[in-house]
Amino acid sequence: MTRYAAFLRGVNVGGVNLKMADVAKAFEGVGFRSVRTILASGNILFDSGSGVETVRKKAEKALRDTFGYDAWVLAYPIDTVAAISRAYPFEREVSGHHSYVTFVTDEHVLDELAGLAEQATPGEKIERGEGVVYWQVPKAATLDSTIGKTMGKKRYKSSTTTRNLRTLDKVLR
Repeated sequence: MTRYAAFLRGVNVGGVNLKMADVAKAFEGVGFRSVRTILASGNILFDSGSGVETVRKKAEKALRDTFGYDAWVLAYPIDTVAAISRAYPFEREVSGHHSYVTFVTDEHVLDELAGLAEQATPGEKIERGEGVVYWQVPKAATLDSTIGKTMGKKRYKSSTTTRNLRTLDKVLR
């Protein structure tokens, strides 16, 4: 049995409002065990004997069937999430800045997003990691930043989701 962290894309922002207790029930309904949600932004911990791709597909189908929306789930063994967090290449807590990790499942999208480092706005830092893009941006500049403007495009929805480092710390506790 592997402990997983699943990150739902676009939940409780922009019109897809889900109660995390209902999400937990949907996950339990497809056989995931020891399900626990963290915050209201679509972070779920659970156990499964299946591999990552099977877990992702089962979770997406459960959410689509239960809630009737086009769900996207990025799932990782909890040890992988811990390693990603530890590898954050910038100072973790910088006054006046947000520190983020963008999880990416599509290698071409990962290359594209990491390539944006050359176009970073003042104060924005972008660096590629293993299956992620690390990102730091001044507060109040997130939506106007290079990554912020790019991530809003529809074509990224199925293969990316972003979490603040503080959220990852809560998931890892």
